[in-house]
Amino acid sequence: MNASHRRRFLQTAAASWAATSLGAVSLGTTSLGAVSLGLIHGGRRPLWAEEDARPPVTAPRATAGDTASEPKWAERLTVTVGPKDADLVGTGHRALQAAVDYVARLGGGTVKVLPGVYRLRNAVTLQSNVRLLGSGPDSVLAKPASRTVKIAVDSDWYDQEITLADGGGFAVGDAVCLRTKNPHNGALTVAKRTLVARDGNRFKLDRALRENFWLMGETTVSSLFPLVTAEFARNLAIEDVTLDGNRAENENLDGNYAGCVFLQDCADISMRGITARNYNGDGISWQICHDVRVESCHCHDNAGLGLHPGSGSQRPLIRDNKLERNQIGIFFCWGVKFGLAERNQLDGNRVGISIGHRDTDNLVRDNTVVGSRDVGILFRPERGPAFAAHRNRFENNRVIDSGSDNGVAIDVQGGTEQVTLRGNDLRETRGPARRIGVRLGPDTRRITLADNRIAGFSVEVEDQRPA
Repeated sequence: MNASHRRRFLQTAAASWAATSLGAVSLGTTSLGAVSLGLIHGGRRPLWAEEDARPPVTAPRATAGDTASEPKWAERLTVTVGPKDADLVGTGHRALQAAVDYVARLGGGTVKVLPGVYRLRNAVTLQSNVRLLGSGPDSVLAKPASRTVKIAVDSDWYDQEITLADGGGFAVGDAVCLRTKNPHNGALTVAKRTLVARDGNRFKLDRALRENFWLMGETTVSSLFPLVTAEFARNLAIEDVTLDGNRAENENLDGNYAGCVFLQDCADISMRGITARNYNGDGISWQICHDVRVESCHCHDNAGLGLHPGSGSQRPLIRDNKLERNQIGIFFCWGVKFGLAERNQLDGNRVGISIGHRDTDNLVRDNTVVGSRDVGILFRPERGPAFAAHRNRFENNRVIDSGSDNGVAIDVQGGTEQVTLRGNDLRETRGPARRIGVRLGPDTRRITLADNRIAGFSVEVEDQRPA
């Protein structure tokens, strides 16, 4: 075939693979979750194996600008941070951030967090090609109690300063979150900034506000921030670290802005062996982030979502995680597509797995969902069929003891279409009461139920669709 025909064939094959072969998804990365972090250490392949006439690289050399082919170096840049006997000695965000910035300036590497408790007054902001590697449960990044005060002077959208009613407890270098009511429509406006200079209660910010924060909007300033974050970065890893949000002493900040980990507009991410706990918001949240891999993490006792693959995130891989006592265990947000969630343990969340607004073409398999306080697996109703979660497959999951007396194991709501529920084991061990195994809402269409084992419910399948 000629070049045009071959290109068309490969595009068709790729689309077919994405729609039908999610079970074999590799996310196009090389050893992303491995200790050596393949992306940082060179190497990326396309989502399908395109054979062309170019000879393979057999003896790679470090060549300016070539990030696709790199030698496997025996040793790479690592900077240690810790309370003692470290390259950078310290237990605050400044020492950790200095290490991140140093290795990023030299093209990337590892920041090794030695055992200790690190009390942060600002987020650790990762940059491209940086790996944050802890020492397991002995490396704890913790958030101190939050403080909230009102502003004393109006700040316009172009201002780069704020005046607090009481600046006590705030210091230069601190992260702050500003919140106000929009005077025109009453909507909440949020901005995250860092205090970089001070004169009494008057503080300069690291960036202009770009929104109006006025007294009439009841504006508040709080010492709220994610513990680890990144924006517009690529090729990151966060591994073997414990993040404690100190939920009891902090106000709530939802997962669109923060969490133990919060990533925005990033790509090629590996998160492995993280404990994300006790945050008054989400455990791990990523928004408009692509090819994110989350493996063997433990998210528990967070006020919001355990794992939050956020709006527009493509091809997430969520595997072998333990998600306990969160509001929702895994929350597919808006437009999350071509993802794989498998072998996760979800215990005691209000909802085990929630999927909805244009979250299409995902595969969810071999997960165990136990003791959900409301629903085991929820397909959200959204705003009509155009916004629902179509073409998703839920296979070989175990859903046990969901909700109260009228609980539902799998609840398919709204205008959801072309969903397959196959080989799932739905069990109720507490007695049938008014409990339902599978509920299909009146507007759902083309739902395939095959080879599911349903036992112990008052109603195995409640089909509300018109006959």
